[in-house]
Amino acid sequence: MTSGLRTVLAGAAALTLTGALAGTAHATPPDGVSAVILSRTTIGDTDYILREITIAPGGSTGWHYHDGTLYAAFRQGQLFHYDANCEQDGAGGPGTPIVERAGSGNVHVERNLGTEPQILDVLYVLPAGSPLSEDAPNPGCPFE
Repeated sequence: MTSGLRTVLAGAAALTLTGALAGTAHATPPDGVSAVILSRTTIGDTDYILREITIAPGGSTGWHYHDGTLYAAFRQGQLFHYDANCEQDGAGGPGTPIVERAGSGNVHVERNLGTEPQILDVLYVLPAGSPLSEDAPNPGCPFE
C-alpha cells in the first residue's frame, strides 16, 4: 500500500431491511463485494478505519450512505459512482480520488461495469461506534 491515503467508495452494509411494512422501499444489498480492514483506531469520539474493498465485475455496493466522511482512491479498475439523482458523479481509473460526504442526504452506489475487479483503498472517518455504512433504498434509478 502506498503512503498516501487513497480511498474509494465502497462499503455497503451486508444487511437488508427486514420486517418492513408492505409498500415500503427496501435497501439494495451489495453484490460481489469483499473487504478487509487494514487498520482501525479511535481518537476521541472519531473512528479512523482504513479498508481495502474489492468489487467483482458486475458487482455493486448497493445503495447506501455513511455517518461520516470517506476518502477513497481506486487502485485498480474504473470508477462508476452514482448519486441519488441517478447521475454518474465520479469517473476515472487507478489513482482517482473521491470523497463521500456524510449523511442520509448523500445516498450513492458504486457499480463495477468493467471487466476487471475494482480495488479501492478507503479511509472512513466516522463518529465512534458508527457502522461502516447505512443501507438505503434505490432512490428510483433504472438500475440496481
